Amino acid sequence: MIRIFFFLVGFALMVLGLAFDILYLNLLTLGYKFSFYVHFITRRIECYYTIIGFIIILLTIITKGEKKT
Repeated sequence: MIRIFFFLVGFALMVLGLAFDILYLNLLTLGYKFSFYVHFITRRIECYYTIIGFIIILLTIITKGEKKT
């Protein structure tokens, strides 16, 4: 049950982070270069949610669950 909770938390963080990444893509339509976009999102904490969520999802999938007897 705890693995499902962590999976859902990781999924929510990943969706939140990707939403901000897509939102900040509007900077490109304003004339900024792609290098500025990459530099900008690497400084924003909400864009790190994507990476954190992905790591949490990987850990919940890779780790073995407890064996109930």
